[in-house]
Amino acid sequence: MRKYIIAGNWKMFTLRDEAAALAHSLVPLVAGIENADVLLCPPFTGLDRMEKVLEGTGIFLGAQNMYHEDEGAYTGEISPAMLKDLGVSHVIVGHSERRQYFNESGSFLNLKVKAAVEAGLIPILCVGETLEERESGATESVIAGQLEDGLEGVEIARGEDLVLAYEPIWAIGTGKTASPEQAQEVHAFIRAKLTQAFGADLAGTIRIQYGGSVKPDNAAELMGQPDIDGALVGGASLNAESFAAIVRSV
Repeated sequence: MRKYIIAGNWKMFTLRDEAAALAHSLVPLVAGIENADVLLCPPFTGLDRMEKVLEGTGIFLGAQNMYHEDEGAYTGEISPAMLKDLGVSHVIVGHSERRQYFNESGSFLNLKVKAAVEAGLIPILCVGETLEERESGATESVIAGQLEDGLEGVEIARGEDLVLAYEPIWAIGTGKTASPEQAQEVHAFIRAKLTQAFGADLAGTIRIQYGGSVKPDNAAELMGQPDIDGALVGGASLNAESFAAIVRSV
């Protein structure tokens, strides 16, 4: 049985003290949760402080992005080795905002996924369609292309070494949420593509999160679907009580 994974993506919010305070508030609210991995992804500036706050709590520390080289003349970039040095265990790759605002291509994201796996980080590869693509019936072809590009040549030993996140772009920060049935349909499609890529046994252990206006009042129904293994939470993760309620919903 796959263990849930609930991740809070804080995006470009929280200064260091704010991040530490938010984490301190959250820790007791999710203590004792055993059927879900809890992950917090603050901005880069908060990682060092957060490592100390989360030490011994069982909550994992994640990063929102990284570059695929271990070192070099890449001004402004952060390497997998640097993230490991900060106690990071997971890294978000290919969030729709990275694809949209920074023109990150599938082949570029593939380098990041491979580098993360090789460094011992767990990549959370994000895929998702726009409203226009959904309304034109292109959801599956878009998702298939993103998966094929992002996972080309990727080798993992265990399903736990990779996480997928389905984010319908039309539901991110809009207050709109895919219905549980809509989300499950795409998650099942992703699972089928993973089976083609890695075989049924391995694909059956890879976790697929849903992301897109996840809130306490819709989390349980979404994560009650057979192929939805958790949530990648944006805005609601910036409130300790709301995020804890999502975690407890599983």
